[in-house]
Amino acid sequence: MITHSESFEVSTRGKGTYEITDQVARVAQNSRVSIGTASVFIQHTSASLIVFENADRSARVDLDEFFERLVPEDSDYFTHTSEGADDSTSHIRTSLTRSSEVIPIVDGRLQLGTWQGIFLFEHRRSPHRRCIFVTVIGD
Repeated sequence: MITHSESFEVSTRGKGTYEITDQVARVAQNSRVSIGTASVFIQHTSASLIVFENADRSARVDLDEFFERLVPEDSDYFTHTSEGADDSTSHIRTSLTRSSEVIPIVDGRLQLGTWQGIFLFEHRRSPHRRCIFVTVIGD
């Protein structure tokens, strides 16, 4: 059984999706695991991880618009605003998505579907540096 872990940082420019599939695939390749799983975790409460459509950018634009309408920043009932108007909304958006994803590995490759990618979903308006941990376990 092999266990391998690496981390990397992603610089965001504010709200939106940032594809990290290649970075996660590189960690899987570095692990030398032929069959197993890659566990991907984001160490933040105002950004999340998603597996989402990566072929057509308009799907991600729709996702952004949906979350803007679902959890709008201009709601007057939010009280947790110590870091700005997007403070509480970013935490709520994270709780509605995920902080981790597990991807199968077969023949040393991530088993994502044809149009699937792994994305960091940034919920804050300002640029941030986000830390991603990847742990690969298998044979």
